[in-house]
Amino acid sequence: MYDALPDAITVEADGPVRIVRLNRPEQLNATNPDLHLALTKVFPLLSADTGARVAVITGNGRAFSAGGDFGLLQDMIDDREVRRATLAEGRELVLNMIQCRVPVVAAVNGPAVGLGCSLVALSDVVYMAESAFLADPHVAVGLVAADGGPIVWPLHTSLLLAKEYAFTGDRITAERAAQIGLANHVVPDGEVLEAALATAHRIAALPQQAVESTKRVLNLHIERAVLNTIDFALGAESASFDTEDLQRNVAKFLGN
Repeated sequence: MYDALPDAITVEADGPVRIVRLNRPEQLNATNPDLHLALTKVFPLLSADTGARVAVITGNGRAFSAGGDFGLLQDMIDDREVRRATLAEGRELVLNMIQCRVPVVAAVNGPAVGLGCSLVALSDVVYMAESAFLADPHVAVGLVAADGGPIVWPLHTSLLLAKEYAFTGDRITAERAAQIGLANHVVPDGEVLEAALATAHRIAALPQQAVESTKRVLNLHIERAVLNTIDFALGAESASFDTEDLQRNVAKFLGN
């Protein structure tokens, strides 16, 4: 049932656990249109997979996800239809992840930046490798931070800390993330997937209805917070693409 997904994501079965891998390792799993679409589609497929009890999400290669592809950002600057469609897809992605039937365990094997950071924030349990870090540089490049990271951070950590890291885009080390409530566990590099899978199988062995309904009870808090903020946030992010700050930063990165 996952065959129709773009190659930018792979899904494999480990008994009742589904391992979702971001699969652009040479680009550090940066989010291009194919990966963005695949992320939007994969969570409803997980919900519809009757054999799935838990999902583990991780990145192939050295990174979890290095954030947005600057070529896509340039397309969103140049083409309002691409911008509209991508932001609408982003809204769908966030809500699909929150509403996913099965618990999602993040195995953060390397840097989780931008949308990668949001995927971690929207996961249900988070394991981070010691050398991994989180960062949301939206504001630093000239974008409003409109997706899952800063929107849900205030539910995981203090509002003051959420503001600081959203404004500055500073890296949050794995140790710091665990200290402030953005990660559950920090494990040695190379062991993060194994640790995440162990917890996923432990959850998968528990009574299914109790697990899934308890997830829904807890995620209703997140869903209500997101629905209160995301439409304003996406409208403001759309306006960011018309600003000189973003256009200059994207052009500089692309060498234009």
